[in-house]
Amino acid sequence: MTAGTGGAVRRAAAVVAAVLTVTVTVAACGAAADPVGPAKVLRLGFFPNLTHATALVGLARGFYARRLGATALRTQTFNAGPGAVEALFSGDLDAAYLGPGPALNAWAQSHGQAIRIVAGATSGGASLVVRPGITSPQDLRGSQIATPQLGNTQDVALRAWLRDHRLRPSTAESAGDVSVEPTDNATTLVLFRSGRLDGAWVPEPWASRLVLEGGGHVLVNERSLWPAGKFVTTTLVVRTEFLTRHPQTVRALLVGQLDANAWIAAHPDQAPATANAELSRVGGARLSDPVLHRAFGQFTTTNDPLAATLRASAAHAVAAGLLKPVDPHGIYDLRLLRQVLTARHLPAPDDAGLGRDAP
Repeated sequence: MTAGTGGAVRRAAAVVAAVLTVTVTVAACGAAADPVGPAKVLRLGFFPNLTHATALVGLARGFYARRLGATALRTQTFNAGPGAVEALFSGDLDAAYLGPGPALNAWAQSHGQAIRIVAGATSGGASLVVRPGITSPQDLRGSQIATPQLGNTQDVALRAWLRDHRLRPSTAESAGDVSVEPTDNATTLVLFRSGRLDGAWVPEPWASRLVLEGGGHVLVNERSLWPAGKFVTTTLVVRTEFLTRHPQTVRALLVGQLDANAWIAAHPDQAPATANAELSRVGGARLSDPVLHRAFGQFTTTNDPLAATLRASAAHAVAAGLLKPVDPHGIYDLRLLRQVLTARHLPAPDDAGLGRDAP
């Protein structure tokens, strides 16, 4: 392990340890309280990745702001899900776009109290990109492969895929076949280009950047591992207490998301540039046109949470030792989403029996 990636592993492990040791208390009066009207402020987290295109376009085009009205919108970006979960637990965020792994971790560690998934946002858009010369799973023996953060969605996917191919990730206690090194995405690109990493399982646009700017090639497009190529990459999560007290605000947030996703679908030529400009504004790297258009073709924005694939992700996280066995029943609360979809004569999504209002 290189010194730089070793430091990244320690920092990532520290963040996850903090998340896993937080005790979340939802006060009985807060959980049972009647709604108190629109919130004065909504604090929203997301990642400077194209798999969060819904958030990027929603901000750039003002869809959220218009629907929220007098509620002020404050945003914060994160490299990966565990950091955003920590902010939700500490009360620094009210809602966040997260992958299924961190959402499940938040649910499990708070004993089903802290959060609810209220919508999907993105399907697809993650790949394992490797250096030339690696053409099969067995070529990865002895390699160093990065993921955005320990326990994040791509980290879980990589560990599940390695297990399926009888490859063991190294741990602090024992050497394995593959060293999995949680590293922030920008550092991953630098290390990959310098030859200090053999590959990475990352979301877009980082997978496309590794291919087009780093000279790598795709060993696994995660879409190939799921039925019909659909799997949940990004969900919209809300603190349970905020959802209980301010359903009007959450509904407005969802309407803003529907506006953003409808605009993306209706403007396929404009959407990439709009997301790119917002990506640059919030501190991400402005993408070259080849990277931008390749990356945008790797995922689909959607309001459907693809709940059945979250159940599968939970099983993967448990098998990887990143999540204790957990019953996710109740993790979804899609009632507001169904209301706003029905108002637009759009089909209501399935919660795979994991909804708050499911039997």
